[in-house]
Amino acid sequence: MKHPLDQITVDEITTAVELCRSSSSIMDDALFVNISLVEPDKEIIRNFEEGDDCPRNLKIRGIDSNEDGGFVAIVDLQTNQVKSLDRVSKNAQVTYSMTEVFMTQELTKADERYQEALKKRGITDMSMVQIDPWPAGGIVHESIEPGHRALKAISFLRENETDNAYAKPITGVISHVDLTLQKVTHVEDHGVVEMPKAHARYDADSQPKLREQPKKIDITQPDGPGFEVEGNLISWEGWQVRASVNPDEGPVLHQLSLDGRPILHRVALSDMVVPYGTADPMHSWKAVHDGTEYGFGTLVNSLTLGCDCLGEIHYMDANMLMFDGSVNTIESAICIHEEDYGIQWKHMDMNMLGANEVRRSRRLVISSIATIGNYDYGLFWYLYLDGTFQCEVKLTGIVGISAYDEKVHRKDQDFRISDELVAPIHQHLFCVRLDWDLEGGNNQLFESNVEALPISDDNPHGMQLSAVATHLKTESQAKRDVSSSSSRVWKVINANKTSSFGLPVGYKLLPGNTPTLLAHPDSPPGKRASFAKHNLWATPFHQDEQAAGGEYSVMHSGEGGLDDITSSNRDISECDLVTWHTFGVTHTPRPEDWPVMPVEYCGFHLIPVGFFEKNPTINLPPSCNSNSKSNKD
Repeated sequence: MKHPLDQITVDEITTAVELCRSSSSIMDDALFVNISLVEPDKEIIRNFEEGDDCPRNLKIRGIDSNEDGGFVAIVDLQTNQVKSLDRVSKNAQVTYSMTEVFMTQELTKADERYQEALKKRGITDMSMVQIDPWPAGGIVHESIEPGHRALKAISFLRENETDNAYAKPITGVISHVDLTLQKVTHVEDHGVVEMPKAHARYDADSQPKLREQPKKIDITQPDGPGFEVEGNLISWEGWQVRASVNPDEGPVLHQLSLDGRPILHRVALSDMVVPYGTADPMHSWKAVHDGTEYGFGTLVNSLTLGCDCLGEIHYMDANMLMFDGSVNTIESAICIHEEDYGIQWKHMDMNMLGANEVRRSRRLVISSIATIGNYDYGLFWYLYLDGTFQCEVKLTGIVGISAYDEKVHRKDQDFRISDELVAPIHQHLFCVRLDWDLEGGNNQLFESNVEALPISDDNPHGMQLSAVATHLKTESQAKRDVSSSSSRVWKVINANKTSSFGLPVGYKLLPGNTPTLLAHPDSPPGKRASFAKHNLWATPFHQDEQAAGGEYSVMHSGEGGLDDITSSNRDISECDLVTWHTFGVTHTPRPEDWPVMPVEYCGFHLIPVGFFEKNPTINLPPSCNSNSKSNKD
């Protein structure tokens, strides 16, 4: 280990598993769910120098035959011992394992009630049936005993092994699987709906005709990439940041700094929820926490040059713990590269015979893509030359669908995407946790709203505006939503660091066009995903407060989420500040989303305000070629 935030190695996982298995508190039939780094205290990380002794603790989550929510073991790799082992409450359980996913599929296919439901639809060959397990929390069927782990399953039919099964939903059949008892407890059958006939294959070979190949675009850097990577430390144009993959959060950025000046201690996707807004029984119960119930990081893709990433690429691998204690190394789990990003700044001076100065922008991209069931999520972090930091989620994949049934589907809830299929309205809401370290000290949070001043003698034309800043001093005051009508933004400052003309050093959170949770606050997602009720939350740092929806979201009822975390209304007026930003999309499906959804984007920017004393890119050299009219004497 060269740094306390280094990614977990294969040898470390192997050692941690062996130590867990030797513990008498873990049953022999234990299934492992995931492993993650227990990050040392901030002061240890801040003051660390190569060669220093540093704690190296790993957290292993798993389940065994004990009827509880699973176990959490902390393994100390310095002393080679299990430091602690805790049992999780039945009311909020550890992440699902892939074994439970496979179990749900096999138990469902073997159930006589399920087979009978499929026979009514003319389906007898189970080999072509695709079972999609979904988390059972929130709306739990009465056949599932309280405190038991459970999954629900919906089904689709393939024409052959390479077919897109989502074209043929087996509408109206839902299997309820009690994972604790390892059996199907109930099969819902809402009536036979005619199976769709059209296929929806999206591979190139299945298309009647491909358009002409677009002209080739080559991205080359003859002098090599402009960034350097040492271990998991990335350096680029004054920026430094460490990257790793957490099994729940996916890509995590640590110790983000610019020109040696700290900005963020840690930033990651804390949780997400996908609530559906339809009465269709195939979807009416869905409000999955894709990241924490299944594990965003566990399901990241192995990225491919020329497809997922383009240019001069550096990849980072990620080691994940499998259910049997083995290691799955996901090669190329994180992609790092540079992109040209158009104009950084430009001005043509009309009073100087058209003198034209232009500088080009570029950005560093740190990205991962996870496939969770039918959806694919790209999580992209961008660093810019002018100090801007951006988070962008790219949503693609296949929408949830049902076979159209005029007796069930409403035109304002379920939208036709083909002659035979409908897809329901739903939301994708993401919550990113921003652990601030702006200029290495305590920080303050402000909200800025632009207000129109009333017509008066001082404002005779009614055109004057006022930017009104409000210091948000408590957790309750910091529960805020976007407001495009007042150009609302939020700013984090270090009041003890000022520019030469007295401005405090700050960064502005500029939200995108983003919704909050539309379901009722007392609905299952309103309780289980309370983070989605507001676009902004803020808390004083606490090591145990990492999860916006609660540390254990499987089968839970909302325990430990941001509603609970902020319930004591703590003081945040000047503190080791953490902000939580919820953003996303409300997806009203359209025919163009079928058979695979074109990428939809959402996210936010962090923009320096008073961090620099002038445009920090004013000293960029010209890049125009010799034939350009720009930048000539």
